Amino acid sequence: MIAEVNPSHLQGSVAAPPSKSAAHRYLIASFLSGEKCTVDNVVLSEDIKATLSCLESLGANVKIEGRKVTLTKEEPKENILHCRESGSTLRFLIPFAMTLGQEITFKGSEKLFERPLDVYETIAKENGFYFEKGRGFLRVCGNLKSGDYRVRGDISSQFITGLLFTLPLLSGDSKIEIIPPFESRSYVNITLEVLHYYGVSAAMYGNTLFIKGGQKYRGANAVIEGDYSNAAYLAALDENVKVTGLSQSAQGDSVYIDYYKKLKDFCCLDISDCPDLGPALLTVAAMNHGVKLTGTARLSVKESDRAETMKEELKKLGIDIEVSSNEILMKNPHIKKPLCTLSSHNDHRILMSLIPILCKTGGKIEGAEAVSKSFPDYFGVIAKLGADIDIKH
Repeated sequence: MIAEVNPSHLQGSVAAPPSKSAAHRYLIASFLSGEKCTVDNVVLSEDIKATLSCLESLGANVKIEGRKVTLTKEEPKENILHCRESGSTLRFLIPFAMTLGQEITFKGSEKLFERPLDVYETIAKENGFYFEKGRGFLRVCGNLKSGDYRVRGDISSQFITGLLFTLPLLSGDSKIEIIPPFESRSYVNITLEVLHYYGVSAAMYGNTLFIKGGQKYRGANAVIEGDYSNAAYLAALDENVKVTGLSQSAQGDSVYIDYYKKLKDFCCLDISDCPDLGPALLTVAAMNHGVKLTGTARLSVKESDRAETMKEELKKLGIDIEVSSNEILMKNPHIKKPLCTLSSHNDHRILMSLIPILCKTGGKIEGAEAVSKSFPDYFGVIAKLGADIDIKH
């Protein structure tokens, strides 16, 4: 799909979409309870569809009514889990799959399995589990035991969350020691909130998590809160766009409100705890006076290499940025109308970061379908704010 964007004046109020990060976690916890649970205010993005599909394979009966998802437990249907392009789905469910004592195959895009899985591969090797990763698939088989685990804190908090979901179900107590630097701590806090909501005890002291064994998730009904991450991409459209429906939250991306204020002038911002904001911050900086971003290393292992991708696409808009291993620098930006079509690189956040600039300059961007990964209603929402966009299939 190609989005042809005409210069537009955007303004108005828009409700924040529901949090995808929270939805993944509440749906998985509901499944693990083995009881009938409802999770309301769920948007069926491609990533959430992936999680629901995997839960169905593992034995969940899923009923969808509008934005309400009801899960009940049945017998497992198959040992093949389709993760599509969802890193959260894959990393959250691998530890649980390694408790089943049978071969489980995860399938998805080739790009998904190019993203790091080293933490789980190390655990499998140390315990003699079967672990085979190939183009578009991963096969695992094992009987994960309780115990002490050490996880690097600078790769992805999703590994920590995956272990947190599964270790309480095992017979003995466990401990997860996070090797500094501990980045994206806020995402682990969200997981802990979800565990506690479903009656599971886990505590974090400093960089160590303590998990009691032999626990059971209790059944519960939940309503998904507004998403600060996608809200940031809506707020990046124009300072006259106001995002509503956001409550106090453990979401690390809530810092966007403060960061956008700082971006009225050149500033230095650390995004080690909110890497998903990287492209949006570069967008706002491009429309102001530039920025220096630090803590950017993990941008390279997202749906695309987001630092290099933004460098490539912003170049088409007349903006040069310098990218190093853990830093991005943008000085004195001057936006120009692109002379060629931009690309989303099949990355939803790259797409949503470039649209605000195209709403100023006009232009085209290919790969517009990428937005369905997290925010399928995106184009309809911004059209109501005044965006003049023609989508061509």
